[in-house]
Parts: sequence; C-alpha cells; structure tokens
Amino acid sequence: MAINRIAIGTPGEASRPDAIRAALAEFFSMVIFVFAGQGSGMAYGKLTGDGPATPSGLVAASLSHAFALFVAVSVGANASGGHVNPAVTFGAFIGGNITLLRAILYWIAQLLGSVVACMLLKVSTGGMETAAFSLSHGVTPWNAVVFEIVMTFGLVYTVYATAVDPNKGDIGIIAPLAIGLIVGANILVGGAFDGASMNPAVSFGPAVVSGAWTNHWVYWVGPFIGAAIAAIVYDTIFICSNGHEPLPSNDF
Repeated sequence: MAINRIAIGTPGEASRPDAIRAALAEFFSMVIFVFAGQGSGMAYGKLTGDGPATPSGLVAASLSHAFALFVAVSVGANASGGHVNPAVTFGAFIGGNITLLRAILYWIAQLLGSVVACMLLKVSTGGMETAAFSLSHGVTPWNAVVFEIVMTFGLVYTVYATAVDPNKGDIGIIAPLAIGLIVGANILVGGAFDGASMNPAVSFGPAVVSGAWTNHWVYWVGPFIGAAIAAIVYDTIFICSNGHEPLPSNDF
C-alpha cells in the first residue's frame, strides 16, 4: 500500500542543495503558470470591460492554463519533478514518492510563487484586480468540493500514469502535455461552477492579493482529497500490484 511508504524525511533534508534547487524550480514554475493563467483572465476582463463570463472566455482560460502548465511542468521536471501544485505534491507524498519535509519545502515555494505572480500582475496592469476563485450562483461549497475532488483526481491520476509509474517507459514530452491537457479539459467542465482550481496555490495567490477568502477552504480540501484518492488508487492497482517500488523523491 502507498500509505505504508509515507516518510517524514531527515532533519537536514530541507537544507540540501538539491532540495533548495527543487524548491526554486517549483517557485519559478508557479510564477510562470499563475502569471499566464491568471493574467489571461485579467486580459479578458480588460478586453470586455469586465463584462459577464462567456463561452469564449471559458475556452480562452482553458487554453491559457493548458499551455502555461505544459511549459511550467516541462521546465521544472528535471529539478523538482515539475509538480507546480500542492495537491500533486501531496499525492506524491501519499504514494511515498517524496518525504514530508521536502513536500513542505515545495508547498512554501509554490504558495510564494503564486503570490509573487499575482503581485506582478497587479503592478504590471496598473492595479487591476486579481480576482479570487469563487462559487457561481447556485453552487454550494459542498458542490464545489465534489467538483474539486473529481477534477483533481483526474489530474493526479494523469500525473501518476505519465510521470510516476515505473512502467511508463520513455514517453518524452507526453507527461507535461497530458497534464496540461487534463487541466484545460477540466476547466471547460468546472470553470463555470467554481473556477476549476485543482490547485491550492493557484487559488491562494489571488486570495492574498485581493483579500477575498470566502469559501477559500474549498480549494484546499477538494484538491487534497482528490489527490490522495488518485495516489492510493493508482499506486495500489498499477504499481504495487506489479511489485514496483516508488521513484526516489528527486526523480519526481
């Protein structure tokens, strides 16, 4: 079972050069991702005069996030595994692929990267609002939690299948491409209901900069539950059943 391999890590692990480099990679990847993803929404608002959401705006958000995440995962893959998401890191931790101490280091870097990206957007756009994630009319917090669980399950399941599974072979750029595509597809599904975060850091940065925290917990609880379920399901059925051990933490 994946949970049997959960590890805390050694006291000096967080100060090791490779861990610092990995955290920096997560920070810069998150800046790239959030700046492009959140920025596309701000650009849409400027072009439409902050008009109502439209199907074309949803498609634009889907494409911008898919493209940006493809790049962000690709550029961070060699140094950190290209998590670019606290929920992905949590899924890796549940599967025994990363220690808790390294995961905490990643989480700090990811959250800081999101905040910095949103601050840069606010400055570069002349003070435009970095809108926080929120629920659409008629969507309850628990509706949104279910959305986030299912969407993040799909994301982390894809991460395990294309990046973590020892049976995956040499699939080149397929992993970051598939990860970007599943996020883009999920935005088309959930974007109109709760914004389709799937990523606590992506929700955290805009909340910090805008000061809007209503129902913010949804964007942590849902993704973390979805990530844990995906890690346990994939690891139990497709990795442990074949007698494979998880990858070392510096490989993912």
